[in-house]
Amino acid sequence: MKRRDFLRNTLLAGAALQFPHIWIKNARANSGPFKITILQTNDTHSRIDPFPMDGGRYQGLGGAGRRATLVKQVRRRNPNTLLLDAGDVFQGTPYFNIYKGKLNYEVMTRCGYDVGTIGNHEFDNGVEALADAMNEAHYEMVNCNYDFGDTPLKNHIKTLVIRELGPVKVGITGVGIHFVDLVTPPNHEGVTYNDPVKPLKSVVKYLRKDLGCNLVIVLSHLGLTASGGFPADPDIAYQVNGIDWIVGGHTHTFMKEPEVVKSKGGHTTRILQVGWAGVEVGKSDLYFEDGKLIAAETGIISVDSEIAEIPLAVENLG
Repeated sequence: MKRRDFLRNTLLAGAALQFPHIWIKNARANSGPFKITILQTNDTHSRIDPFPMDGGRYQGLGGAGRRATLVKQVRRRNPNTLLLDAGDVFQGTPYFNIYKGKLNYEVMTRCGYDVGTIGNHEFDNGVEALADAMNEAHYEMVNCNYDFGDTPLKNHIKTLVIRELGPVKVGITGVGIHFVDLVTPPNHEGVTYNDPVKPLKSVVKYLRKDLGCNLVIVLSHLGLTASGGFPADPDIAYQVNGIDWIVGGHTHTFMKEPEVVKSKGGHTTRILQVGWAGVEVGKSDLYFEDGKLIAAETGIISVDSEIAEIPLAVENLG
């Protein structure tokens, strides 16, 4: 079957999902706070089909078609929705071996992703192959701590992007993990890793002070726990003042609610990661009043056909 025919059939096969009408007290009135929704994934690892019914831990779960249906339904309820990904789209099933990542990015484009970043497995076939696959990614990619030099990736990956949702200006950047013991030198030739703290401080300050962003999001493929002396998500949340939300990846951590970290400067950062393989999607409703984030609701959605409700972690911030 041709790639495009397969893709069309896969996305049309998404199961219908139902979600309850959810809200918080101070957001019920039409004149109340403005709500944006963040949907997030990480480490989908070329899992385009649901897991097979083989008695395994994740049997029947996941699938890009179901994810596309979920996204459509969430956006129908709230058009002010961003769909974000924290990397490691590549590697894990024969789809990657056959299509070299092109199908992954085409699927994600059709799912409606807005912004993504890259993980270590995106380099599995080398820089040239990654750049070639990214021709199928018709959404934006961000990273601020890799130096892409004169490689073709410099034409595909931006330092930051801005999204304006009603009165809320959202600034988004990304960071990638070190290459040590993860990516062989030939596979990242021309691309240099830099400690993410210094570039993040510069970019976050620029987003906050110069561009006036109400919400700053970092798409991170650093992981929840540090390795080899390199920083992880809690480290950048503590070291860098001004990050509101970290869309995490790499460590395949299934979280029930965000981890909250206070930066050295006193800013509150929330970190959320949703496992791997696309079996879960994070859904966070963020409420703004006079440009300030005042409340957050986070639900973890299992991507299967039996969803009836989303458990919520509710925070009143203001």
